[in-house]
Amino acid sequence: MNIVGITACPTGIAHTYMAQSALLKKAKELGHSISIETQGAMGIESELSKKDIAAADVVILAVGCAVDKLERFEGKPVLKVEIKDAISKSAQVISDAEQLAKQQ
Repeated sequence: MNIVGITACPTGIAHTYMAQSALLKKAKELGHSISIETQGAMGIESELSKKDIAAADVVILAVGCAVDKLERFEGKPVLKVEIKDAISKSAQVISDAEQLAKQQ
């Protein structure tokens, strides 16, 4: 499965990158392709390409604040989760994303 996502926390520092790392690690362990963009204090980093988004089966938004450029995901199944869940329950988040993608 191809997954793309955004991580962002209100302060845009530690939790943004912790969530990115947890999701990348767990998805790869489970055999999925994943790209995660961060939106935080440094602005948008690792910005998702149009090609990545087009190939995505599902989008994960692990956010605790407003994020930019959500219109890019129009027509894609989107799973929105708390940023803390992306960090501490990454396996469940990936499983939920798999289920959402299968429903589409």
